[in-house]
Amino acid sequence: MPYSKFLEYLQLEKKYSVNTLKAYRDDLRSFSEFIDQNYEGSEVEEVNYPQVRSWIVLLSENGISNRSINRKISSLKAFYRFLQKTGQIEISPLTRHKPLKTSRKVQVPFSEIEVADVLESIDVSSYEGLRDKLIIELFYSTGIRREELINIKLQDLDVASGNLKVLGKRQKERYIPLLPSVVKTLEDYLSKRESVSGASDCEFLLISVKGVKLYESLVYRIINNYFSRVSGKIKKSPHILRHSFATHLLNEGANLNAVKELLGHSSLAATQVYTHNSIAELSKAHRLAHPRSKKS
Repeated sequence: MPYSKFLEYLQLEKKYSVNTLKAYRDDLRSFSEFIDQNYEGSEVEEVNYPQVRSWIVLLSENGISNRSINRKISSLKAFYRFLQKTGQIEISPLTRHKPLKTSRKVQVPFSEIEVADVLESIDVSSYEGLRDKLIIELFYSTGIRREELINIKLQDLDVASGNLKVLGKRQKERYIPLLPSVVKTLEDYLSKRESVSGASDCEFLLISVKGVKLYESLVYRIINNYFSRVSGKIKKSPHILRHSFATHLLNEGANLNAVKELLGHSSLAATQVYTHNSIAELSKAHRLAHPRSKKS
């Protein structure tokens, strides 16, 4: 299936990240292999919805969740929109497709106490301990994504004014204020970073003990290891810290639009998923404080 031009378009025009491009590539390759194996001789322009539907059925029979199937179909939809836009087809075979029903996933944030307990438990006498504390503080106080965190460069920091420049999705820049406590940890870290072998040759802020840029799975393990000590929640990841950041801000009355800007969301709808727990807190406060509730 000729999708190389489409992927090039996503990379150069849409500015999609490496991980997003890989997901699109894998989805399209999977569909292409299915068509080749089951509909010999079919060209991309000839693919019809019943053929796509048979792929969906196969994915479901193989135990792929509806949520994952919807994501794969979303990749396929984008590809066919590209073919329409470039005049290669007139009508997309997915024009009338409706997403499969999925159950809403509720992300359970860490509590403020859990975050505080983790930060207090870290031994900052070592380089790794101080670095890990900075990682957790940056996640929790700025709400940045894991990929954004590992790509922070030294030049992105303005310690004097307490600001951080972040390069988000589709190469969009945003500036996030740093709390005084985070600036203090950052200053301590930068001082200790100088003693790491090879640090002077690395432009990235967060580095390993070998002086090289951190990778995503290591950052995940750091968060998972520390929070496993204090939390019984099933999921303990960088994204849950990002979720905790947004939820705690909204619980304290932060403006939804302000949280949207801090998170780097392109639409308010993406931010509204974090209001679930805020509504729960409001409901609890309402129930405890309302005169009619007290009487009952």
